[in-house]
This record gives sequence, structure tokens and C-alpha cells, in this order.
Amino acid sequence: QVYLAESGGGLVQAGGSMRISCTASGRDLNNLAMAWFRQAAGTEREFVAGISRDSITTFYGDSVKGRFTISRDSGKSTVNLEMNRLKPEDTAVYYCAARHSRSVAMTTDLYGYWGQGTQVTVSS
Repeated sequence: QVYLAESGGGLVQAGGSMRISCTASGRDLNNLAMAWFRQAAGTEREFVAGISRDSITTFYGDSVKGRFTISRDSGKSTVNLEMNRLKPEDTAVYYCAARHSRSVAMTTDLYGYWGQGTQVTVSS
């Protein structure tokens, strides 16, 4: 079992920056591909960014490419999402996800572990 806890989030003005983090605990933490998804009110959960187990490969959703950066700390248990040039349309609940795999997946059904989510609100 893996437990995920998000931190960060809150309110920021458009054009600003914010960092959210996700800390994993539990078993086999060195074998996790991790990702961030987000869900705005009335929409489906959307892939934002992911990082492979070895931290070498990263993927980003089209709407955040060039603005968001995902990274993992050297101990591999914490994943960060640096969000720059934020837009009102980035407003959503951001969820951390993990799976015991080498590679990142971009669909929710391939992740077995989820955090509770953290709210990010970007004001115009």
C-alpha cells in the first residue's frame, strides 16, 4: 500500500507561480511512477504531468507545457510541481497519483494510488 499526501495550493493571481508537493509513504517507494492530475468543477480529471520511476522521463499535458515542471527529490518519496505563468483556467483540484511501474501513464485508470487533492485557485 502507498499513501500520498499533497501540500501547497491556495490562491494566486494570474501570471504568478506556485509549487505543490506530494509525499509518498508506504511500501516499495523506489518503484513508483508518479503524476499529477487536475479536476475543475464539472469536468473530468485531466493529466497534468508525470515522472518516471527513474526520474529521467517526464511528460506534460498540452495545456501546461512550457509553464509547469515536475521533479522528484533525490530520496524519491516527494514529487513537486512548479507552476509558472498561471492562468485562471488552471484553477482546479490537483491530485497526486502513483503506480508501481517504471513508466508514466496518462489515464486515471492506470494509477492505483491517489492523494486527497489540493485546491489551486488562480484569480484574474
